[in-house]
Amino acid sequence: MITDPTYKRPSWDEYFMNIAELVGSRATCSRGRSGCVVVKDKRILVTGYVGSPMGLPHCDEVGHEMHKVIHEDGSISEHCIRTAHAEQNAIAHAAKLGISLDGATVYCHMTPCYVCAKILINSGIKKVVALKDYHASRRSKEVFEQAGVKLQILNAEVESYTKDRFTEKKAAALIPVKTPTPKKKLANTKRK
Repeated sequence: MITDPTYKRPSWDEYFMNIAELVGSRATCSRGRSGCVVVKDKRILVTGYVGSPMGLPHCDEVGHEMHKVIHEDGSISEHCIRTAHAEQNAIAHAAKLGISLDGATVYCHMTPCYVCAKILINSGIKKVVALKDYHASRRSKEVFEQAGVKLQILNAEVESYTKDRFTEKKAAALIPVKTPTPKKKLANTKRK
C-alpha cells in the first residue's frame, strides 16, 4: 500500500466546517455569506445558508433591507433583515422534512446570534461548533451555558458587523430597495 506522507486527512470538525463554508457560498446577502451543517452520528442531517424566504427577492437582487437597532448602551447598529440566518433556514428545512435535530451538532461560520441560539436550543441541538466568534455573542453564550449546549469556537478570530465591515464602496454597489408606497384608504362617502 502506497501512502502520501504529505497528506493530512481532515478531522471530523474540519470536514464538516469545510462543508458549512461551502454551503455558505450559496448565501444571498453580501453582509453575511454564511452557512451551517447539522450533523448527528457523523452524518449530515440538513444544511442551511443565509437567504430570503422562498419566492421572495434576495439582497443580491434588490439590495439590503436595513434596520437600525438602538442598544441599551445607546449605541446604534444597522442590520439587514431581508434574509433568514443559516441556522434558521437549516431548522426550517429539518421541520419541513420531518427530521429531528434532537442531540445533533451544528457547524457554523460564527457563534450564532441570540435569536438563533434560542431556536437551536429549542430544536434539541446539544453542541455548536463555530469557525469564529461573533462580536455580539455574549447573550448567545449565556443561554447556551444555561441550557447545557456546548459551544466550541475553532479559532480566536472575531466576526464583526460594524460600519467598517460594510464599506461605503460595497454600499454604493447595492441596488436601492424600492418600498411600495402604501395606498391611501378611501374614505367612506356614505353617511349613516
